Amino acid sequence: MAEGRISADQMREYLRMYLVIGSVNCQEYPLRVLEEALAGGVTLVQFREKGPGSLAGEARLALALQMQAACGRAGVPFIINDDVDLALRIGADGVHIGQDDEDPARVRARIGNRLLGVSAHTAEEARLAASHGADYLGIGPIYPTVSKDDAHAVQGPGILRELRGAGIDLPLVGIGGITPARAGEVIGAGADGVAVISAVTGRPLGEIKAAVKEIIGQMECLK
Repeated sequence: MAEGRISADQMREYLRMYLVIGSVNCQEYPLRVLEEALAGGVTLVQFREKGPGSLAGEARLALALQMQAACGRAGVPFIINDDVDLALRIGADGVHIGQDDEDPARVRARIGNRLLGVSAHTAEEARLAASHGADYLGIGPIYPTVSKDDAHAVQGPGILRELRGAGIDLPLVGIGGITPARAGEVIGAGADGVAVISAVTGRPLGEIKAAVKEIIGQMECLK
């Protein structure tokens, strides 16, 4: 990625087809899942290695480096969920944090011009994240999801319309239970892109590329 803070328009392009991936979400070896998803057209990857059975220590680092290399070959930004130390250690393109993670202003100071995403659930949280230097906001869960055991209450697509109506113009990505059939509704409600986990990582090898293309196709229909 180029030096300097990214433009909002470029951020919106990156958010279009956003994959959240970790070993616990994949039926197959995660690197192979990622490579097939990248071939389908994923535009940004978040490494989220959390939950029961997740990797730790050197195994976690090794997987992060493998995934980072795959994203580099594809020209796709690779960001780390929550772990600023890991992101800085491997030179990741950015960090995504939740409301219960490190303070966004502190994270921005630590990561410099790297990408910073912040999860938000209300207009107040969104404004605060924007004031602290967030490049984009993750909004959700839009629909019920089983991929995250720490998910907040389901918001529905209406939260996206609410945020836009409140004057939040920062790039937004919707997350949580998004399937190909729902992707268009999320974009229509005001999101710039969709973030998916199980809709892609839960598919067997050989079907992942097509799953990504199907989601992209549903969003392209709105253009």
